[in-house]
Parts: sequence; C-alpha cells; structure tokens
Amino acid sequence: MVTQEQRKRQLAREKFLRQQQRRTAARRKARVRNSVIASVLGVILVGSLTLYTTGVLKDDKDDKTNTSAEASPSASPSAAKDPCEKAAAGSVKKLSWKKEPSVTIDKSADYTMTLATTCGDIGIALKTAAAPHTVNSFDFLANKGFFDHTKCHRLTTNGIYVLQCGDPTGTGSGGPGYTIPDENLKDKSLKDNVYPAGTVAMANTGQAHTGGSQFFLVYQDSQLPPSYTPFGTLSAAGMKVLKKIAAAGENTGAGDGAPNATVVINKATVTKS
Repeated sequence: MVTQEQRKRQLAREKFLRQQQRRTAARRKARVRNSVIASVLGVILVGSLTLYTTGVLKDDKDDKTNTSAEASPSASPSAAKDPCEKAAAGSVKKLSWKKEPSVTIDKSADYTMTLATTCGDIGIALKTAAAPHTVNSFDFLANKGFFDHTKCHRLTTNGIYVLQCGDPTGTGSGGPGYTIPDENLKDKSLKDNVYPAGTVAMANTGQAHTGGSQFFLVYQDSQLPPSYTPFGTLSAAGMKVLKKIAAAGENTGAGDGAPNATVVINKATVTKS
C-alpha cells in the first residue's frame, strides 16, 4: 500500500518531469527560431557585403550584374522629373592611349576641376600632392576634351550613395585605354571604412591599379573598403548640384541604375591656382 508520503514524492517526481519536458520543448523551439533568424540575417549580410564590394563602384567591364540590398525609396521612372537642362551641342570624342601620360603637373601646386554639367557646375578641389598620378591624368584628359559631352551613367541610392561618371561610352565599360596606380588609400578622411560625403574617388575593376577615367562623387557618407583612390573634395555648390541629381532618383527603383536626371558633362576643365 502506498503511503501518503510516498504519494507526495511520486506527485513531485511527475511534476518535475513535466517541467523538464516543457523546458526541453521550449529550448527546441528557441533553437529552430534562432536558426531561421540566423539564416535570414545571413542572407541580408551577404547581400549588403555584395553591394559594397561588387559592381557599384567598378567600371563594368568585369561585372555586368549590379547587386543591391533592400530597396530604399527612390523616384520611379514614370514619376521622376528631370531637374537638368538640355545638353550642349557636340558629341563625345573617341580617344584612347596605350599608356599613362607622363606626370607633368606641379605636385606642390593647387589644382581644381570644374565639371560644367547640364545640372549645374560641380567644383572639385584636387588632392595633388596625395594623388599626383590621378590628378595628372585628369588634367591630361580634360585638356584633350575626353570628358566633354559624356553622361554620368550610374546613381546608387541604397547602401552607398554615389554618382558615377567619366565613361565616354556611357555604359560603364569605357576608359582612356590606360590605367593608373591606386593612390592615397590611407587618406585621413577615410575613417572606419567610410567615404564621407563630398569625396571624389576613382572607380576600378575591383583589382589593384585598374583605375582609368571613371570616378564617383559621394553625396552621403558611404561604407566602402578603402580600395578607391580619393583624389578630390566637392565644393559646397557642387554638393548642392549633386544632391539635386540624387533627389531625382535612379531608373530601376532598386537603388542602382541610371540617374533619372540627365547628367551630361558639357565641359571639364582642370586649372592650376
């Protein structure tokens, strides 16, 4: 016969077992939930890293597919209004050279570049001493009329925030026929792998020393690996023009495409001061 004390002990054991079963089931559910969350976060992280390290800042000859993370609000192609004027008469020159021009600029002098665009003038203070090969190349190309009548072909509005220009073909695959070395990758302005708003830097193929003529203008702080030569800083007026272009959005609605604004460089000039 079961005594009252034995019955109490049996009930206590059964209660303990039920508690253990509930805890085990709860832990199992938590593991499944956490596994799902981790998988989702992994997809988001991979997508974000792909955006930062692939075609957004490359010249597209090595990467025809552009990857973006979650789409941010961007003007749709049908709703966007072009804030820019009609391009000046003229056509892009078909120019190409086999090797980088000799460095002839005065490395101790100050140089500025002005992009007279259909959306307004964009002034850029060039970092001559820190990036002499890059500044010399832009001086050479501008004097040859290489950038005149070229279209800025890419705007990114998600993850990173840049306008890309400098391709005479307007496709993302063009260049001057030569490449220049990477420079100034330890610029003091590049803190925590952020290219701050107002930076002007070289695009490349994703490999070292593959910059040509394509460059990008940063209108909002952008997280990027320090692989793109920072060679200039936008003027306040230039930033205002750039933000106007960015506000019009890009034509895919996904955060990476041709700008809705028709951005044509009517004339590029580099001057020594």
